[in-house]
Amino acid sequence: MLVIKEVTKDLQQFQLQDITFTLPKGYIMGLIGPNGAGKTTLLHTLLGLYKADHGEMIRNGYSISEEHNYKDGIGFVLNEDCFLTGLSLQKNADYFGSFYSNYSSKRFQDLCRQYELLPERKLKKLSKGEKLKFQFAFALSHQPELLILDEPTANFDPEFQKEFLRTITGFVNDGEHSVLLATHLTKELDRIADYITFLNHGKLVFSKDKESMYDSYRLLIGEDYKLNLIRKERVLYKEVGKHTSKALVYHTKRSEYDKEIVVQIPSIEDIMYFTLKSEERRK
Repeated sequence: MLVIKEVTKDLQQFQLQDITFTLPKGYIMGLIGPNGAGKTTLLHTLLGLYKADHGEMIRNGYSISEEHNYKDGIGFVLNEDCFLTGLSLQKNADYFGSFYSNYSSKRFQDLCRQYELLPERKLKKLSKGEKLKFQFAFALSHQPELLILDEPTANFDPEFQKEFLRTITGFVNDGEHSVLLATHLTKELDRIADYITFLNHGKLVFSKDKESMYDSYRLLIGEDYKLNLIRKERVLYKEVGKHTSKALVYHTKRSEYDKEIVVQIPSIEDIMYFTLKSEERRK
């Protein structure tokens, strides 16, 4: 669905450096990283809002140089106001929908009813969460093959968060659609993501399927002297506590651990936290 090869973008105050990953059809990829990691810059570059300085971006066989075909199959939700705030939701949808081959005004209206939005309301009258609901309704109304979503759920109420997650998991079920979701809410990704792409300081830390990621690490909890017995090259980062310490370690099927150490499969949040701590230590 999406092939990214060595994409670079220099914004002077920030550089996106040689980003490479692949998102297959039928899967959800979570894009993670701290504030300033480059997630939004990458998504803007994928959408053509920024022009890449170097690299290749291909969406379902279409290069970004084939602008219409590339963008025609992409729906997006961004944190910026990228629509005409003085117009109604319906007029916005009909105007921007004219650029997409599969836009349906009726489908947009149906989604507005489903999401409790009034199509005749002006966009500028909506709350932040409602504006994102509108973007999501519009994105789905032109039946995209790929959804690119930048931190939408933080501004949704809890009930709509559940509906949003149900919708995007259903979106990929036919094996012909995919989702790229940037979010700080990593617990969502533990449940729904198939792939994880991790950025930091504009660089790719890793991009891999979630199960391989889980298999690569273990979170160890125990007395500090016990954790110190593990070979240093296997320890990504250790955090010393008053009574017990925690360490994220590289894991293989042959790895063995002291029976007094608690061994857990780490969450995405654990992996991101300890990896960032490790990088800070190396500076």
